Amino acid sequence: MYPITYLTDCVGGNARARLSTRIGALFGQSPTIIALDGPDPEAFAALTLLDCLRSTESLGGPGHPTITLLNLAPRDGHWPNGVPFCFFWYGEQLVASTITPRALDLVRRELGITEVQVTDIAEVLTALDFDPVESERIITTQFRSLWYLPLLARWVVDGRPVPSTLTAIPEVPDDGPIVSVIDNFGNCKFNCPPEDLTLGTSVRVARRGADGSTEYVEVSRYPHLTAVPRNTAGLIPGSSGTGFAELVIRGGSAAAEFGLQVGDAPIPARQAVGAAC
Repeated sequence: MYPITYLTDCVGGNARARLSTRIGALFGQSPTIIALDGPDPEAFAALTLLDCLRSTESLGGPGHPTITLLNLAPRDGHWPNGVPFCFFWYGEQLVASTITPRALDLVRRELGITEVQVTDIAEVLTALDFDPVESERIITTQFRSLWYLPLLARWVVDGRPVPSTLTAIPEVPDDGPIVSVIDNFGNCKFNCPPEDLTLGTSVRVARRGADGSTEYVEVSRYPHLTAVPRNTAGLIPGSSGTGFAELVIRGGSAAAEFGLQVGDAPIPARQAVGAAC
């Protein structure tokens, strides 16, 4: 049995029920479903996918394979019925995903996964002798992440000959450091290490007021959370990525204090001490 984590923007109650039931029927267990429903779901997906794969490292011995599914498929008119699905392996860990470049950017950058196997739904269903009537329903469905993506994962895990094309993950424009995840403590996790944010011992961080005004606050760097004085803001190497930067308030919520959401860029990159922002 494969532990299954599903990162998806289809997160309503009806969608969760159907995803859980179908994946349960295919794998004998239901997935852990993680909602991609914030202000910047691609940024959240990118760091969460990286963290899922990194959490399978340093097990102290042999581990178990896992499956991570990722679905972010805007109907933007570029593709006939949404972006294609792809898959790749990270060791024994399978990822099956929409080929959403920004959501895959951190595994490309941090794990060296530069290429994925891209599939065409109709080609795959034909090659695997799927019933033609059922194939047509899956090809034209509004809910491909229910009908196709779990099947793709099942067939890849089973070693079925899934036709696919090795394709480079497109590089995305560098938007600079952004808040990618805000945890339940209000800690703001960035998509890069502290060294990418500052050349010195402190940074200036934009704080948004309730009236929409912005001021810059000087925030010191610290080696870890417990070194930050209580009720004080600090920038630390956090728990995500490879010690990616994390804006924290020990004993409080940095997100609330600074008025931050996922996707915000409150720290101009590579500040020198005392430099203007």
